[in-house]
Amino acid sequence: MLTHLPKKMLAVLGGTLLSLSLSSVAAAEWPTKTIQMVVPFPGGSSPDILARTIAEPMSKELGQTIIIENRPGAGGNIGTRYASQAKPDGYTLLLTINGPMVTAPTLYKNTLGYDPLTDLQPISLIGTSPNVLIVPADSPAENLEQFIELAKKEQGNLNYGSIGAGSASHLSMAMLEHEADIELAHIPYSGFPQIIAGVMSGDIDAAFMVPGIAMPQVNSGKIRALAVTSLEESELVPGLAPIAANENFSGFEAISWDGLFVPTGTPDDIVLRLNQLSHDILARPDIQEKIRALYFTPVASSPEDMSSLIVSEKQLWDEVIERLNLSLD
Repeated sequence: MLTHLPKKMLAVLGGTLLSLSLSSVAAAEWPTKTIQMVVPFPGGSSPDILARTIAEPMSKELGQTIIIENRPGAGGNIGTRYASQAKPDGYTLLLTINGPMVTAPTLYKNTLGYDPLTDLQPISLIGTSPNVLIVPADSPAENLEQFIELAKKEQGNLNYGSIGAGSASHLSMAMLEHEADIELAHIPYSGFPQIIAGVMSGDIDAAFMVPGIAMPQVNSGKIRALAVTSLEESELVPGLAPIAANENFSGFEAISWDGLFVPTGTPDDIVLRLNQLSHDILARPDIQEKIRALYFTPVASSPEDMSSLIVSEKQLWDEVIERLNLSLD
């Protein structure tokens, strides 16, 4: 059974989860200059948009400018490494996804250049999103069970697209293959737009994809969505059955998340103040509306819960990576 998010992390609470003390000199004086928020992905990506969504109100509350520093490359590892090596003084923040924090240490054992568990301090989750299993609009499969039946009938002749070995789109399908006892041919692509085009043309038989990209095409009838990877039905894609609803896959979960971090060693009171700000900002209806428009659910957490989530997800995905004998060094 797969580990899933604690229930208290599944929604932004109206109140504050932590009782904070801001009495130290460090917190009282901070910030006195511009803060950079590192995003290890290109401008216009969902992490970039999420970062800009929270940076503006956070800047107003702190009374200092927060600039977004895009440092893309290597699936987010380059920018994450850069942030992990920054001075821990509260003037470098990192907004990243689960890949560089969870799967990267196992995929890049020798070349990663940072340890997510020791070099970066969690502040809070920002948002979560399930993945969606998609197929061509004219696929014989109209639900998960029919897709699995079709895959077994085709005996390895079906294929699926991903944005590369070790990506969530790859590992999620690898996990489904293992649990459903099916085999599909893996075809890596350079990005989700190419996968969408391949599914629409029928060159790709299936894919796991973030709903922000998949659902506009699903809603227009150009592709079909079969299932979602949250444990329960997601408010982001209402009416779409979870894979976990099938009793054979009752623990199946593959969630994408974005979180806020600082370099380890950042003063505790600054960490707590940033956590408080994250909760306050994510509780605002206008911010929630903007985040949900990206097909993410706004989620705040404590630093401790975020650390626990990283550890539990690492254990889960390490099993999948090791079963695939996958290394990207």
